[in-house]
Amino acid sequence: QVQLVESGGGLVQAGGSLSLSCAASGLTFNYGMGWFRQAPGKEREFVAAISRSGSRTYYADSVKGRFTISRDNAKNTVYLQMNSLKPEDTAVYYCAAGTGLLPTTRSYYSYWGQGAQVTVSS
Repeated sequence: QVQLVESGGGLVQAGGSLSLSCAASGLTFNYGMGWFRQAPGKEREFVAAISRSGSRTYYADSVKGRFTISRDNAKNTVYLQMNSLKPEDTAVYYCAAGTGLLPTTRSYYSYWGQGAQVTVSS
C-alpha cells in the first residue's frame, strides 16, 4: 500500500520560512516527486517537482527563487523549503509521486498525500 505523508506545515508570518517533508512508503522511490497546493475556492496548482535522481527540478513562476525542492532517496523523503513566504502562499500543500510525462502537470502523478496546511499571515 502506497502512502505519502506530509509534515511540517503551520502558521508563519509573511517573510518567514517553513519546511515541508513528505515520507513515502510502499513504493520503490523510483518516482518523480512533486508538490502542489490548493487554496480555498481555487484549483490545485503545481508548485515544484524533482526528477527520480534529483538532477532536475521544476518550479512554478510564483515560487521560483523562494522555494527549493529536494529529495533524499535513502530516506524515501522529499522536501520543500519555503522562504520569503507571502500571504498568497496560504494553501493546503500536497505531495505526489508519479512516472508520467510532464512533472508539472497533475496527470503525471499516481499517488497523493493527504495534505499539509500552510498559513501565512500578513
